[in-house]
Amino acid sequence: MAMVCLTDFEKYAKEHLSKDTWDYYSSGADECYTRDDNLLAYKRIRLRPRVLQDVSESDTRTTVQGTEISFPVGISPTAYHGLAWHEGEKATGRAAEAFNTCYISSNFSNCSIEEIVAAAPDGFRWFQMHIFQFRDLSEKFVQRVEALGYKALVLTVDMPYFGKRRDSLLNYTKLPPHLRSKNFDGMFPKPETAVPGKQVTSYRAIDPSITWKDVHWLQSITCLPIIIKGILTKEDAELAVEHCVQGIIVSNHGGRQLDGSLATIDALTEIVDAVKGRIEVYLDGGIRTGSDVLKALALGAKCVFIGRPVLWGLAYKGEEGVREVLQILKDEFRLAMTLSGCRNVTEINRNLIQFSKL
Repeated sequence: MAMVCLTDFEKYAKEHLSKDTWDYYSSGADECYTRDDNLLAYKRIRLRPRVLQDVSESDTRTTVQGTEISFPVGISPTAYHGLAWHEGEKATGRAAEAFNTCYISSNFSNCSIEEIVAAAPDGFRWFQMHIFQFRDLSEKFVQRVEALGYKALVLTVDMPYFGKRRDSLLNYTKLPPHLRSKNFDGMFPKPETAVPGKQVTSYRAIDPSITWKDVHWLQSITCLPIIIKGILTKEDAELAVEHCVQGIIVSNHGGRQLDGSLATIDALTEIVDAVKGRIEVYLDGGIRTGSDVLKALALGAKCVFIGRPVLWGLAYKGEEGVREVLQILKDEFRLAMTLSGCRNVTEINRNLIQFSKL
């Protein structure tokens, strides 16, 4: 089966994953308005290409937090890759390593962070974390990822409670016996045996009372850069700068938390304008084509991250499938960039963008 675009992987995954797994991966909150608008919002943006620019040579490389990556697309944290492919996050890590891009590994993964590093020892990784009610649990995670050479902490801040994802509630999915949330081994009396649906022990341990004071606490126990994931407003972006974090991921959790919240590409401009270049701004949600990547960069994102397409790639062919997803996006981005008259990412700017009046 020839895979031409990311929607081909989506179709394959829907046909070959179990209904429970598909519903878990694809579900959005409530009526899925925000999940769907993440994609539709890109269609409201038009490109203003320049011509006669000599694009015979092009370069897709950029940097995030000072580290060079091959193109401005990284991998977002998503849970339980073992439901899509038997090697789980190890396959994802190897694919990211092969493409020299950033992989944000999830707190809630089937492979432990130690196994991911062993599978892809030269990979560039950040670690997505929550602040738990038991602060020593969060601190142990920080110590582990520091020792393993992770380069940043990505603090998820938009999940004080679990969004109502109707499909997941209707099709409560249990992990098969050979899978568990390995990062939590030995930290709770019983191993993880299910994905939400119902909230299991580690999800219940997430602290809904956290404030910006807890960001200071996290800074006090680590020297790693801290990236805040889940900001959608200029007000919170300004607070992030005031609290000396190193980056923001504009994210609505793939439309899985608060239905009716802004599509991430719609929120991006006000956040970039508020930050004024003082920290790096990234984005996830709704990226399906290389021109989507171009639009996000033109509006000020330093890099974008993809979630569900990686899971589709895993379902297709594991590591090889994720590599194909990344290769398609890289090729499409290079083509969109050059057809717009840009030779490298530094030439991409807001002059490329016009918002549709429809």
